[in-house]
Amino acid sequence: MQLKELAQTGVFLPEIGIGLSGYRAGPQVLRQGIEAGAVFLDTAESYGTEEVAGEAVRGLRERVFIATKVSPENFRDAAFRRSVDASLRRLRMETIDLLQLHQPNPAVPVAETLGAAADLVRAGKVRYLGVSNFSVAQLREAQAAAGGYGIVANQVRYNLIDRTIEAEVLPYCQANGITVIAYTPLARGWDRIRDCDPQGTLEQIARDTGRTPAQIALNWCICKDRVVAIPMSNSAGHLLENCGASGWRLTAEQLSRLDTQIHFRHRGRFDRLVRTYTPAGLQPLARRAMKWLPRGLRRRFT
Repeated sequence: MQLKELAQTGVFLPEIGIGLSGYRAGPQVLRQGIEAGAVFLDTAESYGTEEVAGEAVRGLRERVFIATKVSPENFRDAAFRRSVDASLRRLRMETIDLLQLHQPNPAVPVAETLGAAADLVRAGKVRYLGVSNFSVAQLREAQAAAGGYGIVANQVRYNLIDRTIEAEVLPYCQANGITVIAYTPLARGWDRIRDCDPQGTLEQIARDTGRTPAQIALNWCICKDRVVAIPMSNSAGHLLENCGASGWRLTAEQLSRLDTQIHFRHRGRFDRLVRTYTPAGLQPLARRAMKWLPRGLRRRFT
């Protein structure tokens, strides 16, 4: 597994980790991924998977980098501290390697939240601080509030068919030494990517390279400077397949074909607001309804 430095910390992460949003397979499957080199696990208090992450790394803690997230409703100072203590109990650990703010909360000053986070770093409960789903303006504010501890990572959606971050967030992070952690690097299902690949480019390049289409899509993502990816799978076979996306690189010609032949979108502000404020209970229903739309319409909602 190829490694990339986390910001400028001297800590190196595998460029393919394991995302635990929606994970349900249990600790043994995770252990297989860890043994294959995916020694970066990303969870969150809202995922309900901190316990399984803690169980999976029992006896392997020194080998594995653990990241978790605090939900925005817990960004007030006292609630934030309680939240981190609860995550440590669920993980059965003394220290969280990377603590992230799950998404911006304009109702709470980020200086208050990161002030509490800095105290937790000083107390040895947290090693590094990061954010998730932050724009460049929000990231700058967080960097200023974090002071000498810095913001080492921004976890954002990034894949072949959703390249929103390429406009501002990705260049800013690359220029400022911040690691981009790409979530949903295989979109929200292979059908979504297939809808956006009318020429079958992924399949063609997979045949040419002896790789799988998923490995091609993941390698496209991690070819970018300072980007690591955290695909999720409940299958040991798929976890191992994902790990096989690292350790090699697509050629410049193959990357160009993917860039020009795969349909993709950049989300606008209105789109982000709709997705942010759609009730969580309605989101699975909306995803199921998507399957019945014509392909051309589905592309508009990748």
